[in-house]
Amino acid sequence: MTKQPILALDAMGGDDAPLIVIEGADIAVAKNPELKLVFVGDTQQIKPLLAATRYLQSAEIVHTTEEVAPEARVSQALRAGKQTSMWKAIELVANGEVEAVVSAGNTGALMAMSKLQLRMIEGVSRPAIAGFFPNSAGQSCVLDLGANIECDAKNLIQFAVMGSAFYRDIYGVGTPSVGLLNVGEEDQKGFDYLREAAKVLNLERLGVNYQGFVEGSDITNGSVDVIVTDGFTGNAALKTAEGVANLFQQSMRQAFSANLMTKIGYLLARGGVANLRAKLDPRNYNGAVFLGLNGISVKSHGGTDAIGYANAINVAVNMVKQGFIPEVTATIARANQILAEEKTLSDDE
Repeated sequence: MTKQPILALDAMGGDDAPLIVIEGADIAVAKNPELKLVFVGDTQQIKPLLAATRYLQSAEIVHTTEEVAPEARVSQALRAGKQTSMWKAIELVANGEVEAVVSAGNTGALMAMSKLQLRMIEGVSRPAIAGFFPNSAGQSCVLDLGANIECDAKNLIQFAVMGSAFYRDIYGVGTPSVGLLNVGEEDQKGFDYLREAAKVLNLERLGVNYQGFVEGSDITNGSVDVIVTDGFTGNAALKTAEGVANLFQQSMRQAFSANLMTKIGYLLARGGVANLRAKLDPRNYNGAVFLGLNGISVKSHGGTDAIGYANAINVAVNMVKQGFIPEVTATIARANQILAEEKTLSDDE
């Protein structure tokens, strides 16, 4: 892509907004000098912070003093929404003024407002939240992470198509490998809708590099690039992984600080410990995406710092540069046609 990527940032969303948003944006622009950012929020709070940055002194601000409360219910956020920084930031994408939005605000409100304003890609039945987990080889993309508690075969097939395109855009992998999360790798295991989805994903003409059923351990061992599941299971896996990572880091700190010998051991091993800490650092995987919308909407963790927020911006930039929306629109249309043909064949039998 040759044109300049333009993103809208919900400057008031997140635990430490707007400070973390602006500091993260400054880091992101240092990495992507061609990037243009529009900050949506309270000018009186934003402008002095921009003046203290290295790259953002002349950035555009869309002023509003209203914001979505972190604890607000989706219905409350929507009723008060049209003057909030979150709504206005998404609105810029819907109007074609920018190409993506990033927010660290209320997840439910961001999903609802994004879906309402951006609409669904034609042919997509449900959106999915996609994010990354560290694995032994690099990172795994997992979806859905909580948008859909229950799914059918068609949902999972569409998630696989969208997740594959998402992974390809972020990492430049031509044909990412895809697996369906199940209770075992054997073909006969799992619910009927899982086996039905697997049958279609195995079709070569679908264009998905499907590798079969995978188990929970495959999320971290890197056996496939993209793992597809329903939102209930995906969210439980996400929260479990975060808890295990925190437990491991806390236990490691306690172990190394136990006595003089362990402290000396830490000094000898601190290079390796630093590498391990970086691999498990959630900031490096920040930036979940609502896939299936006719526009790019990225959710940053609300409690992240500037480094984490910069990574969420980088996710949006990569999707814009790679032309994610046109690609997914075309692949979803092809997948739906194949699904219709398979259903016709099944009805004839």
